[in-house]
Amino acid sequence: MTGGQEPTISGLLQEVRVRFAEADLDDPATEARILLGGLLHLVSTELVTRGSEPVSPDDAAAVRAAIVRRLNHEPVHRILGEREFYGLSLQLSAATLEPRPDTEILVDTMLPHLRRLESKLGNIHILDLGTGTGAICLALLHESPQATGVGSDISGEALDTARRNAERNGLAARFDTAQGSWFDAIHECFHVIVSNPPYIASSVISTLAPEVKDFDPPAALDGGLDGLDAYRAIAKDAVRFLHPQGMIGVEIGYDQRETVTSIFEGAGFSLVEAVRDYGQNDRVLVFEFQH
Repeated sequence: MTGGQEPTISGLLQEVRVRFAEADLDDPATEARILLGGLLHLVSTELVTRGSEPVSPDDAAAVRAAIVRRLNHEPVHRILGEREFYGLSLQLSAATLEPRPDTEILVDTMLPHLRRLESKLGNIHILDLGTGTGAICLALLHESPQATGVGSDISGEALDTARRNAERNGLAARFDTAQGSWFDAIHECFHVIVSNPPYIASSVISTLAPEVKDFDPPAALDGGLDGLDAYRAIAKDAVRFLHPQGMIGVEIGYDQRETVTSIFEGAGFSLVEAVRDYGQNDRVLVFEFQH
């Protein structure tokens, strides 16, 4: 800026967009809006309606520091430290995956099953394995005001984040946590078990975009040699923690429908529903136990 003038909101938005476009980011305009809106606490319409207002030197410096972080491949929502998921504002931490829109499909898919079970059985108890930010469980609890839930995770830091997210969304009274691998710390039964487990084959991780491999926690990505370790662990023990009419919903990788289905069928489950994501890839499988 010349003559020491403070930049305007519009001017700064343009600056961010140009820097992102020069760096060949996929969607520079959207990312610029999300980043600037998040840092200045403005909704996207305010970026336009208040465009001529000046931005303080401190805020402008924070925005320019954030540009540098984004050009170093750090995702926008990690820089902001939070992301919206299913209408909830969730904090992120280094120990959690950033919840993605595709995972909202797991919530969408499980809600009708949950409501059906609620109408038959009353209050529903939900287990979210590898809960991370708490996203899936908290979204289901938010949509089902009588339900209670437990988020389990191997990471204590992730569980701290999940508890903060329960608190900030008014769900803490109905949400508990358990620290351990898969069912290790679980000692009760549930009507619905959900999980977005690590499902990427170990050898593939180094080929992922830097936004993922450098910023998402490795334990939340690495599914072992063939990417299926988590599904084997869940399928093997799930029936001991499931009420008789209970359901399991899992997110999967785009090419894992057949393999994951056969793992669960081998443990006595049957496939009830398979749902695709916005890119028309297989994304969510729902199972029930064949008694």
